[in-house]
Amino acid sequence: MHLRQWQSECVNRALEHFSAKHKHFLCLATPGAGKTIMASEVAAKLLEQDLIDFVLCFSPSINISQGIKHTFSTRLECRFDGIIGAVGCSYTYQSMLSFKEDFWQLLKQNRVLVIFDEIHHCSGSSLEDANAWGEEILLNIQSQAEYTLALTGTPWRSDQAPIALSRYTDPDNQIQCDYIYGLREAVADGVCRSPKIVLIDNERISVTDEENETKTFNCLDALFKGSLVSYQSIIKNDIAIRHALTLATNKLDDIRLYNPNAAGLVVASSIEHAAYILNMLRNEYAQTAEIVTYREDQPSFKINEFRNSTKNWIVSVGMISEGTDIPRLQVCCHLSRVKTELYFRQVLGRILRVSKATNQDAWLYTFAAPKLVEFANRIAEEIPDVPVIFRESETVTVSVKQGESEIIRASSPSQDSHKVMLSTPHITEPKQPFVVTSNNQNLYWPTSPSFEILGGFREKVVSTFNSPF
Repeated sequence: MHLRQWQSECVNRALEHFSAKHKHFLCLATPGAGKTIMASEVAAKLLEQDLIDFVLCFSPSINISQGIKHTFSTRLECRFDGIIGAVGCSYTYQSMLSFKEDFWQLLKQNRVLVIFDEIHHCSGSSLEDANAWGEEILLNIQSQAEYTLALTGTPWRSDQAPIALSRYTDPDNQIQCDYIYGLREAVADGVCRSPKIVLIDNERISVTDEENETKTFNCLDALFKGSLVSYQSIIKNDIAIRHALTLATNKLDDIRLYNPNAAGLVVASSIEHAAYILNMLRNEYAQTAEIVTYREDQPSFKINEFRNSTKNWIVSVGMISEGTDIPRLQVCCHLSRVKTELYFRQVLGRILRVSKATNQDAWLYTFAAPKLVEFANRIAEEIPDVPVIFRESETVTVSVKQGESEIIRASSPSQDSHKVMLSTPHITEPKQPFVVTSNNQNLYWPTSPSFEILGGFREKVVSTFNSPF
């Protein structure tokens, strides 16, 4: 298997790290750089040197887990399905919670390399601040594994909790990575595409409040600061959606002149939102399109089917984010209600994987909400200036939002209330009917005050690293 330069360097660094009697290795590599292939090479070398007996891999979703299984079985030339005779197996983090003591005996009785993909899903420097998956790592893996290899493209958490198995500097609590391969380096090496981020704004938005007073705003930043209109109202506005889709479908049509197999991704905010966008893509824009949500019986099957198809678009609600490998994706509409930097970068990562196609453009379209503008302007920074919080022992409850977890302190103790499940949440959808009453009104979830988009749209393109594309 031919390795990229960074992959060879990281493999050698990890082997040196382990030979120096250090058990835990953390690799930060930008999304789309090829972390799984690198990890399979580390496993192969350790097996060849007779330093380990088995390999266990954990990842956030079934789709990613299946991809890891395929990569490792190919590189190791052996079954990787956990059945007798296999050299290892690939599991989801969720599956950790169902393992009994006899499974964890594997690590106590054998030399096992444990690999964690997107380790930032697992939090905890101790049992007091661990989520459910982090707790399993602390109890059953941290001390028992022969070695651990943790991988991430975004080494921080929205709740600012420490990542499991990670080291932090004192006193500023900055994460310490054993190897870093950033987006700037990946673009320069031709490993990742250089993204262009298009920030959509509007020059005239009229807002009428409950007292029938009207104000006009000349940009989204002023709108959000000077009124009660929310970002969620904008991404569900018919005119706004139509403008974003027009830009994105036109760009994909241009790319498909050179890459007939190129595709686009729309990240929607809810089932209803996704269904509306799907209908618009098919009927108004004459695009072939598919939808995948957490309500599907076999979402991973639909994702795999799309990966190998020639359809133009896939509309997703929380199902195609980090780790999902679809290299033909080159255009993305970020219309999610989630505005964390972690999620923004993970969505952007879906269009960064280089393919063998002639055109390697990568375009992301989103609205110019202040936070998203900030994220776009500093996308070259791998670790934002967000302090990690090492919490004292406390009891918390969990309010799950789509794509992230919001930690809320509780007043009453509960034995398991500190555990956070970072699997795809099942969001309770609104009961209002999905109806568009006019082009200038919100699709659903009526808001007060009402607003109208009256002005022309304008776009600012944030082109990273002076891309030649």
